[in-house]
Amino acid sequence: MLHTEYVKNLNCNYERILLEEKPEENRYQYCIVGRGGIKRLLPCSLRYINNEAYLYYDISSTQSLSQFYAGKSIKREWVKDFLWTMKQIRIELERFLLDESNLLWYPEQIFQDLEKKDFFFLYIPYYNGESGFQELLDFLVEHVDYEDDVLVECIYTFYEQYKAHGEVYLKEQIFEDARQLDAGPAEKALKTEEEGFNRRAGGTQTVNLLDTADTGTAAAVFASTNMMGTAAVGTDMADVGEEYNKPKKGLLYFLENRRKKQQEERAHLQKQTEEMTAACAVAEMTPYTAFRQETKDDYEEEMGKTVYMEEQEENKVYYLFTREGMPVYALKKDSVIIGKMQGEADCILSDNSVSRIHARITKEKEEFYVEDLNSTNGTFKNGLRLQPYEKRKLAAEDEIRLGKTILIFR
Repeated sequence: MLHTEYVKNLNCNYERILLEEKPEENRYQYCIVGRGGIKRLLPCSLRYINNEAYLYYDISSTQSLSQFYAGKSIKREWVKDFLWTMKQIRIELERFLLDESNLLWYPEQIFQDLEKKDFFFLYIPYYNGESGFQELLDFLVEHVDYEDDVLVECIYTFYEQYKAHGEVYLKEQIFEDARQLDAGPAEKALKTEEEGFNRRAGGTQTVNLLDTADTGTAAAVFASTNMMGTAAVGTDMADVGEEYNKPKKGLLYFLENRRKKQQEERAHLQKQTEEMTAACAVAEMTPYTAFRQETKDDYEEEMGKTVYMEEQEENKVYYLFTREGMPVYALKKDSVIIGKMQGEADCILSDNSVSRIHARITKEKEEFYVEDLNSTNGTFKNGLRLQPYEKRKLAAEDEIRLGKTILIFR
C-alpha cells in the first residue's frame, strides 16, 4: 500500500511517497531516476526525515487527473494523446533500461501540464506493488464522454481485454485496439459488423464488408448469415433469436446505463434550473400581489401564510467579494475552479501571481470548502496556508488569499 501526501517546500510542490524499507540508494534505478532528464517522468529525489526514507516528486505547475477531471468528461482527443504518451514512456524506459512495471498508473499519480497538454508519471525504483492500471480504467469508465459512441466502445474494449489478459495487453495490443478512435461512425459500424461476422463464423467464411462495393449488399449478407449474434454458422435460428433476446452483460451494459444516467442527470438539472427560476419569479411577485389585497387584514393574512424569508435563506447564493465589497463571482455551481486560464477556470483572476488552475471551491451537503489545486504561490484561508490538494471548510466572512489576490466568502 502506498503512503502518499502532498507538501510544499520553498517554491515547489511535491508528492512524497514513504518507502517501507530503507532503500539501497546506490543501485542503478535509484541513481538513474534521481539524475533526472527522462522524458515524461516527474523529477524525483530521495530524502530522509526522522530516519524514514521518502521519494519526493516535483509536481509544480501540473494537475493530477483525479483532481482536475473530477467534474469533467474526457474526450476522444485526450485519450489519443494519453495513449501516444503511454507508448513514448515505454520507449523511454526501455532506452534507460528501467522496468516499466515500476510505473504507477493510478489517476491520482498521473499529472498533466494543462497549458502544454503533456502527461507526467511517477516511477518507483524496484516497486513490487499494484500498477494501478485497473484503477485508471475505472476512472476512464466514470469520466468518458458518453456522447461519443466510438470512444465508449474503445474504452469498453480496453477494459475487457485488460481484465482478460492483464499487463500483457499493454505491450502492443492496446495500441492496435486504439486505432478504432481514428474511424468515423460509418466506417466503425461496418468494421464492427465485419469482425462480428468473422468471429461468429469461426473463421470458416471470410467476407470483408469494408471492401465490398455495395455496402447495402454486404450488410444484407451479414444480416442473413448471422445477424443475431450466435456462435457458429448453421446454428438453429430459434437459438439465434433466444441468444439475441438475452440481456446484455459486462461493461458494455454498464456503459449504456451510464450514458442513460448521464442524460437523465442533465434533464434533471435542467428541470431544477427551470423550477428555481420559476420559484424566484413567484417570490419576487409575492409582495406585489399581497399589496393589492383590498383590505389591510387581507394583506396581513396573506403575508402570514408566506414563508418568504425561509425560502430566501434556502436558496441563498454565496459570492466571492473583494475587500472593498465588489462582487467577483457567484457560487451557483457545486464546483468552481479559480485561476487565470481561460477555458479551464470558472472564476478568472487577472493576476500574474495566480496559477492557471489555482484553487477550487466545492459545495458538499450545503457546506462550502476551499481546496488548493497545486498552486505555485499557495492558497490561504484566514492567513493559514493550505497544502497542495488540502481542503478546508469555509464560513461566512472567511478570507481567501490566492497569490496576491484576496477574496471574501459571504
